[in-house]
Amino acid sequence: MLEIPSYLPLLVAGLYLLIELAAIAAAIEAIMRARTPQGAIAWSLFLVMFPLVALPAYLFLGDRKFSGYVDARRSGDAPLQLLAREINERLPAALHAEFGAGESAHSVLTRLARLPFFGGNRSRLLINGEATFDAIFNAIDEATDYALVQFYIVRNDTLGRQLRQKLIEASSRGVRVYFLYDRVGSNSLNDAYLQPLQQAGVEAEVFRGSSRGSGHPFRVNFRNHRKIVVVDGHTAFVGGHNVGDEYVGKSSDPSLRPWRDTHVEVCGPAVLGIQLAFIEDWYWMTGQIPPIRTEPIPAEAADQRILVLPTGPADVLDTCGLLFTELIHSARRRLWIVSPYFVPDDAVVSALQLAALRGVDVRIMLPERADKLLVYLAKFSYLEEALPLGIRVFCYQQGFLHQKAILVDDGITGIGTANLDNRSFRLNFEITLLFVDRQCVEDVEMMLEADFSHCREMSLDEIQKRGFWFRLATRIARLFAPVL
Repeated sequence: MLEIPSYLPLLVAGLYLLIELAAIAAAIEAIMRARTPQGAIAWSLFLVMFPLVALPAYLFLGDRKFSGYVDARRSGDAPLQLLAREINERLPAALHAEFGAGESAHSVLTRLARLPFFGGNRSRLLINGEATFDAIFNAIDEATDYALVQFYIVRNDTLGRQLRQKLIEASSRGVRVYFLYDRVGSNSLNDAYLQPLQQAGVEAEVFRGSSRGSGHPFRVNFRNHRKIVVVDGHTAFVGGHNVGDEYVGKSSDPSLRPWRDTHVEVCGPAVLGIQLAFIEDWYWMTGQIPPIRTEPIPAEAADQRILVLPTGPADVLDTCGLLFTELIHSARRRLWIVSPYFVPDDAVVSALQLAALRGVDVRIMLPERADKLLVYLAKFSYLEEALPLGIRVFCYQQGFLHQKAILVDDGITGIGTANLDNRSFRLNFEITLLFVDRQCVEDVEMMLEADFSHCREMSLDEIQKRGFWFRLATRIARLFAPVL
């Protein structure tokens, strides 16, 4: 019989004590750095009570602040600061949008963005993957100077290889190509995909969720969820599509077909703001600023007013959450929100409840089908707080709904990458475009009315009639809301 060394229990006890002390230190850090009281309480209790499980989880997911990230409009870092100042100084010639007295509330949004509304733009909605990637690939084919390409997910599948080929062809024509992808979202992207790009002269970089040269290199909580393509500084694309076959309706999972998503194409001065968001991310990962266009772009006849609002965990404020809260509070007649995920924070839930109490037509469109179980379960606990007040919830029936859109009254609409969840509010780098233009509002209204026709409306009864174990599961899933 194997004899247990007499010192082993003492060794195990000592190791556990060290882990417990490390967990207590991590709990203190969580209390000092957490962005919400709920997050501080959850992490500190979890760490102290279950250190063996909680400490590894905290090392990967515990950060709430992207410490050290260089933000051109906030940090004062010299190279980026000079670039941002150069663009801002030239923007008056690129038409700062003017607003009447009734639109003065838009000043809150410009303060959040640290950029003005740009006038003199033209945009068009790109509904679903085929229209989106046809437009993006055509723009890359026509590039003559540079192309900035950034996606959260890039897969080595048919669509991913088509993008790679377009970038290789552009580089072979002498176009400078900068390609940025997220380490977590594109975790399956390997050297077999990247080497042909690099051999063709494409500059490819991975966005990591930790500070360059400092911090915790194994933390994966921060992700760059932006999807940006800029061509020659005059045309840009932003929206919900990533690069994968499922985004063009060719998913191997039948429950996710067809894929419903929306992008937007922008031409005009607002492109300067979109490319600045890319350059900030590129500089953070490489320490270099590619030579890009900074001179004023000729105004488009459509003269649409657009605000570019990049958000992320490097911001001093929770900019993305404040954006949604401000838009919800500004609604007086109509508020339509489309998101694949509904895991908001308390401030957004309260704002939605108040909007409904004001008599606003509040509608939330969500997918019927789920691609993430915990997120799917958690949403029901929030819907139980929304439905009793007259907030209408619609479940999209035709495939998986992934678009991110908001429509407020008849005055403003937004398309971007941010979901209605805590991850987008506090943990992901996102970008949203806000349009103050009657034609844009009408286009989004028409698009969403068509989507509503493919929805069924959810009732409170259908949640309450579900079994005890399902409802318990929704409450447990909600506990993970800070990292979902």
